[in-house]
Amino acid sequence: MIKHIGTNSIETTRLILRRFRPEDTFDMYKNWASDKETLRYLPWGPHSDVNVTHRRILSWVENYKQPNVYNWAIYLKSNKQVIGSISVEISNDKEKSCEVGYCIGRSFWGREIVPEALRAVMHYLFFEVGYKTIFAKHDVENTASGRVMQKVGMHYEKTFYDVGRRRDGSLYDVDMYVKYYNVSEKES
Repeated sequence: MIKHIGTNSIETTRLILRRFRPEDTFDMYKNWASDKETLRYLPWGPHSDVNVTHRRILSWVENYKQPNVYNWAIYLKSNKQVIGSISVEISNDKEKSCEVGYCIGRSFWGREIVPEALRAVMHYLFFEVGYKTIFAKHDVENTASGRVMQKVGMHYEKTFYDVGRRRDGSLYDVDMYVKYYNVSEKES
């Protein structure tokens, strides 16, 4: 049974995954929302100015009133900044499944930060909320995102073709990865 408990803080060795706050606006804008390269494979952005980022964060803060919203700021303890986000994009309570998405600033790529955050979020979604299946998708050209999914134990499921258009107008395909609930992981 799904037990929606909302976006609660999760702490890992290097990170605090927590709710976004209005004061995160500058970090988000500077670290990823204004960077065209970071957002290359995402359907939104880059934000034209910091006010766009501020409005986005205010809408997320408002959404936290709903217990089925899961949207974490990735706060890096060592530099005391929000450097990315990770969230449930789509959920299906009847099937006990959800899809997660993530984004992290380019200057933080390659440091194993996203796998650390994704492992913690998956554990939370499986063992605290009660999902049985977690999906993630990535543009087939964004192979680094696929490697993140593999590192956390997700397995390739299938490719969806011509799912949309990139901002440059080209059609894109996505690979879908999946991870199923595993009781033995609760002990780890």
